[in-house]
Order: sequence, then structure tokens, then C-alpha cells
Amino acid sequence: MGLALVIEPKVGMTTGAEEVEQRGDTAAATLGVASAATLLVLVAFTTVLTTAQDTAVALQASLAWQTWALSAMSLGLASALLMAGALADDLGRRRALLVSTIALAATTAAAGAAPSIATFVAARVLQGVAGAGVLAASLGLIGHAFPAGPSRTRATGVWGAMVGGGIAVGPLLAASLALAGDWRTAYWCEAALTLLLAVAVARLPESRALRPQRLDIPGAVTLSAGMAAVTAAFVSARQSWTSPATLVLLAAGAALLALFAAVELHRTQPMLDLRLLRRPAFVASLLGALVTGLTTIALMSYLPTFLQLALNLSVLASAGVLAAWSVTSTFVAWHARRLPAALDARHRLTIGFALTAAGLASLTGLPVDASWWRLVPGLLTAGVGTGLANAALGRLAVASVPADRPGMGSGANNTARYLGGAAGVALVVALAAQGTGLSDRAALIHGWNAAAFVTAVLCAAGAVGVALCREPPAG
Repeated sequence: MGLALVIEPKVGMTTGAEEVEQRGDTAAATLGVASAATLLVLVAFTTVLTTAQDTAVALQASLAWQTWALSAMSLGLASALLMAGALADDLGRRRALLVSTIALAATTAAAGAAPSIATFVAARVLQGVAGAGVLAASLGLIGHAFPAGPSRTRATGVWGAMVGGGIAVGPLLAASLALAGDWRTAYWCEAALTLLLAVAVARLPESRALRPQRLDIPGAVTLSAGMAAVTAAFVSARQSWTSPATLVLLAAGAALLALFAAVELHRTQPMLDLRLLRRPAFVASLLGALVTGLTTIALMSYLPTFLQLALNLSVLASAGVLAAWSVTSTFVAWHARRLPAALDARHRLTIGFALTAAGLASLTGLPVDASWWRLVPGLLTAGVGTGLANAALGRLAVASVPADRPGMGSGANNTARYLGGAAGVALVVALAAQGTGLSDRAALIHGWNAAAFVTAVLCAAGAVGVALCREPPAG
């Protein structure tokens, strides 16, 4: 009879199986908290869509101020996202997420308490800056917690679902709470929920880049200023594309972004390594995010206003129609992990854009006596396409950059998304407002048809562009 040597683990030690289980639990907690944080940013971003009219009346806002109220958070997001991603990688992604979550709660409460439209707009800009930190750090944490492969595909699909989920929940929550109280109620509730989330963020493990870089101050200043100027130009363009303010802001933004590129090319540790533009996957990530903002986000941001003005729907009903798109997008992104593994992120993004373009195209041709039911098939089709695209974009964002820089990939991807959104909303408003005044139902429907057609064409062009971003053949 042989001798058996049994070694029992000492107190405080873990077996290999237990270590794997602990890592799995930690990764699951990271995914849950980071996804919830992303959801809350998108809820905050879309809250204003269905309560803009009530906010404008309560704060006695002019048409120009109403435009800024709708766009202020985009300005903060676009100007801070890339810098937030770089800081999260170097200073710690959990730390960046915690600070940004607390800041988001504070700025959301400030928006709810705003005594004037100028204060409200300032609070929304700061919400965007805080939201930039949340988005960049959350996807960075997910990219670090889940290695490349099926687990990351599932995780980024969940993250993409939260993007759609936030867009679904935000307008409905704001509309419902406005009926129960007033437009401020939603901001107070969101601030409280965000503050509770900060407690969960504090319990996550820390992660950062293996080789932290020195803070790129020249790059951060020129990029943030350039993005702010370009985004502000697109907001100004909603009033007039040829006004002196729009032209000056566009010129200043272009000059600052050119200066940013020059600065980055001469730095040994740039905030954004421009050599990444040689990678087809990185280009596809940026192009896909830009097209998403320019087309789908832009048109859907205008949809509640169109439904209320042209089809005489209530605030709550317009949010419900928007949910036909956003809920479908959430569901599809959540289940995108079930697609064959051989279908890589670029192909999923191409298919997603093709479906979205088909959905947007079917939103055109509305007659003057159209009912909201006419929009539902197109919204559902576009929702399927957007869900596939959002899941693929999250995966591309972290896979197309160095393994220890997922925050930078997230920041670059989301910067392109919200810059595209700012430009797209300006384009949609310009197309939708053509013809006679906004009180004319026929003019509103004519403008909607034009905006839906142009965004469908741009989305189809995006599908072609992403399909062409192929990796060169090996050898």
C-alpha cells in the first residue's frame, strides 16, 4: 500500500481553483459597477431631451440658450474624454472612476438646483466633464479585467447594452418624474443614485498602466481647447452655419487640433500616440464611433422634439416611442455575445451600420397625416443595428490600443462618438428647420424626412468605410 501525502491549505491561503473563482468574482463586480456607471452617464445625458421645453419655460430661456441647454453636456464630454482616458490609465482607473462618479453626482444636483439658464448650462458642461471620466475609466476597467477573447466580447457587449439602456431610461425617467413633480426631480434622483454608486466603486480593485507616463500638459490643453471650440461651433451652427461666431469657433478649433497633432508628434510619451492611426482596427473604432454620433445619436436626439411638435405626442409618449429604438438596441447589445466567435468586431460593426442605415432609411417618406406607428418598424430595425454596433465599438475601443492602455482607447472612441453627435445634431436641426416655421406641421415632416434620409446615407457610407479597414495580409 502506497503512502498518500495530503497537504491541507493553511488559513489565509487559497487554492488555484479558489484564486480563479476570486478573479472571476472580481471581474464580475467590476463589470457590474462599471456598466451601472455608464448607464447613469447616458441617463444624465438624455434627461434633458424630453424636459427641454419645461426647463426653458421655468428658467425663461431664449431659443439660443435652449440650444446650449440641449448641447452643454456634449461640450464637456467631447473636450475631456481623451484626457480622462489617459489620466485613468496613469493615475488609476478605480480612482478616476470614483472621483468622476462623485463629481457627476454633484454636478447633476447643481443642474437640478440651477436658478437660471446660464447656471443650468454651466452645470451641464461640468456634468459632461465628470461623465467623460466615468465613461473612460469604466470601459478601461472592463478592458483590464477581461482578457482578449470570448470573455471580453461578452463584457463589452454588456457595456454596449448599458449605452442603449441609458438612452432608454433617461427620457422615460425624466418624463415620468416631471409628471409626478417637475423637471428638476429627475436630476435630484439621478444625483442620489450616482452617489450610491460611488460607494460600490470604492470597493473595486485598482488597476493602472504598467508603464505610467508623464502628464502631457501641452497635449491636454490643446486637445481640450480644440475639442471645446469645435463642439461649440457645431452648437452655434444650429442657429447659423455662416455666423461670425460659428466661423471663428471652427477656425480656432481646427487650429488648436492641428497644434495638438504637432505637439503629439514631437513628444516621447504622447497622450494619444498618433501612430495608432496606422492600425486599421483603431481607425475603424474612431470611424465607427464618429458615424454613430453623426447619424443615430443625432437623429434620435431630435426624435422626441419632432414627435411633440409635429405629431402632438405628450412628453411621456414621445419617450415611449424613442424606447422602441433604445430598448431594442439594449437587448441586442446584451445578446451580441451569442454571435459566432468567427464574426470579428469589424464585421459586426459593418453589419450593424448596414442594418441601422436600412432602419433610418425606412423613417423617411412620412406623409403629412402620418401617425407615430409609421416610425416603429424603422426604429426597431435601427435598434438592432445600433445594438450590434455599440457592442462591437466597446470591443474595438480596448482591443485596438496597447494592452495596458484601455482607458486611452475608451477616451478616443467616446470622443469621436460625442463629437460626431454634436456635429450630427447641428446637421439634423439645420435639415429639420428648413422651409417654413416650426408651427407648420408639413414643414416639420418635410424636414424630418430630409434629416432621416441624409443620416441613412451617412450611416451606409460608414458601413463601407469600416468594411474597408482591413488588416493587411500576414507576410
